[in-house]
Amino acid sequence: MASRISELVLGCRDPEALAHFWCEVLDFVVLDGEEDGSVEIGPREGAGGPQPTIFLSRREEPEEGKPRLHIDLNATDRDQHAELERLLRLGARPTDIGQTGEEPWHVLTDPEGNVFCLLKARIDPL
Repeated sequence: MASRISELVLGCRDPEALAHFWCEVLDFVVLDGEEDGSVEIGPREGAGGPQPTIFLSRREEPEEGKPRLHIDLNATDRDQHAELERLLRLGARPTDIGQTGEEPWHVLTDPEGNVFCLLKARIDPL
């Protein structure tokens, strides 16, 4: 049996605000909170299902250098353009990390500057 991703960890200054953003983007809910203000979000059915949870870990300062992990998204109920518009309304911003402009995906940042990509392919919801 292989391993599978159970959660993604994202360091941030304001876990509660970022939890709100990512819950809206992914239709997730807050699953748990820690005394230090860290927040875990995930699917409505909770942890352990086919989707990983996201643990938003409180950090006073952003980590130096380019992050080694980011989130890739695929729209499930609309085309890429419509999903891009929705993400921008929620507070995402386009960013340049050296792409050529010919890529079939969009590189964005969340409200705290964490990079994520919106891929072109539409996938079935779980």
